[in-house]
Amino acid sequence: MADLRDLYQEVILDHSRRPRNFQTLEAPDRVAEGFNPLCGDRVTVFIALEAGRLREVRFRGSGCAISTASASMMTEKLQGKTPDEALRLFQEFHDLVTGKETGTKAAEDLGKLGVFSGVCAFPIRVKCATLPWHTLKAALEGARQQVSTE
Repeated sequence: MADLRDLYQEVILDHSRRPRNFQTLEAPDRVAEGFNPLCGDRVTVFIALEAGRLREVRFRGSGCAISTASASMMTEKLQGKTPDEALRLFQEFHDLVTGKETGTKAAEDLGKLGVFSGVCAFPIRVKCATLPWHTLKAALEGARQQVSTE
């Protein structure tokens, strides 16, 4: 168990301190904003589409280590995916962090995102981990209003 905690801390802290794809996107095809009023996390997700795929996924915002790391890892995982594949990943990630899908197979299927499997033990942190994903989903669906975790 200590190894998993060490990995969790290492990956989460790395992506929190040095988030990948943390920048705006000039003329995005899709964009959405998300806000967690409970803790103040904010995120904006930018998507560039090309030939039916997510050519680029970027984000900006401010938040806790879990929210920032989740957004960073999400953007890496989704590059080149179709919108349908991205929505399936959203559901798999959501099921993992809410405890609907448990076990090592579920975590392994998500690759590095599996480090978030322990979040389900801390319900207050689930909203931090899922905010970027809900914002991504809103962007893909063309939602015009800000996403909230409440």
